Amino acid sequence: MEQKNYRYETLQVHAGLTPDEPTGARGVAIYPTAAYRFRSCDHAARLFELSETGNIYTRLQNPTTSAFEQRIAALYGGVGALAVSSGMSAILLTVLSLASAGDNIVTSPHLYGGTYNQFRITLRNLGIDCRIAPAETPEAFGQLIDGRTRALYVESMGNPTCAVPDLEGLGTLARRRDVPFVVDNTFGAAGYLCNPFRWGANIVVDSATKWINGHGTAMGGVIVDGGNYDWSNGKFPQIDGPSEGYHGLNLHQAFGRAAFIVKCRVDGLRDLGCCPSPFDSYLMLLGLETLSLRVRHEVESTWKLAEYCRSHPKVERVSFVGFDSHPSCANARKYYRFGSSAVFAIELRGTLESTVRFVESLHLAANMTMIGDSITVVTHPASTTHKQLGEADLAAAGITPTLLRISPGLEDPDDLIEDFEQAFTHVG
Repeated sequence: MEQKNYRYETLQVHAGLTPDEPTGARGVAIYPTAAYRFRSCDHAARLFELSETGNIYTRLQNPTTSAFEQRIAALYGGVGALAVSSGMSAILLTVLSLASAGDNIVTSPHLYGGTYNQFRITLRNLGIDCRIAPAETPEAFGQLIDGRTRALYVESMGNPTCAVPDLEGLGTLARRRDVPFVVDNTFGAAGYLCNPFRWGANIVVDSATKWINGHGTAMGGVIVDGGNYDWSNGKFPQIDGPSEGYHGLNLHQAFGRAAFIVKCRVDGLRDLGCCPSPFDSYLMLLGLETLSLRVRHEVESTWKLAEYCRSHPKVERVSFVGFDSHPSCANARKYYRFGSSAVFAIELRGTLESTVRFVESLHLAANMTMIGDSITVVTHPASTTHKQLGEADLAAAGITPTLLRISPGLEDPDDLIEDFEQAFTHVG
């Protein structure tokens, strides 16, 4: 598609869509192939030395996946995107492309439990130090940055506390300290609710399993390169320096603003193998076509359901960024379309046992570890997504035994309220 200044709703349908001349097919084809025929040995050599672009092996690139990547890059306004097998793969591949043993990253205290464990355990075992700031303020982050810091990392909305950091302030800090600013924008719904590049982010990661897919039918993740970081500052020889894997090729000199996303593909996917299947990429493309419509409905349902919970006598507290009472309300209004998200959290009055009874009494809402699905999901973080955290870390992340994360789906919100009402009768 010719690149024009199209709006989000147009790009989510048309970006990456190339008419198939032989067949006239409207949709993107699924290419279920592992490998590709080379025109000649010289053609193959050019592909492998990165002097020519093209398909080599589906671990690195696939036509269906390429269409998905082009659409994601267009929605974010990035110079390129890379699709991977999961959101966690996107995070790991990003960090490993930036840091190595002896380096460190500085991150937020409000992290998804899986990310927390990856940072504090897996990366530590690889020699990369994860420094968790005591708060999500630029001042708190700034105190932990040193000469070996290779990234600042936050979630555009914390999971599950829904804390929204000062993206612009952290972006300014990152520029001043000359460190890449990486944002997990899963709650930002592929840039529709929040686009961190507008506020100084350099790299965005996103769990495509959530709102991008939108129907709970496929796993996936994406990395998006904003093309707005200068890699020639001497901190990243793996990007602006001779590449061991490509006979001394300098990725920054060869690929310019897109050097980082190329690094993720030609080294990360090559060595880690965390590629998506073409069929899953196809499902992501289908999901993107209706993303704005789905998310609008889900945000409206979130407001209605949060208001209901706020007035219910068995609810101790509602954590919803749309409410003035939420500490991140001002940031949400600044950084998020509609000033809110499609997720909120509640703390019930009672005990762990009564909270479990409530969850297990729901009929419409599903008890799953999922958000951004077409069906409503209620998750108990203390026993699922954050189960591996100790008491001190749970407290720091705002996770209590009676906390529930709620992700409204596409049902009628009045039916959801009725489902919650009957479940509350089992709390006691």
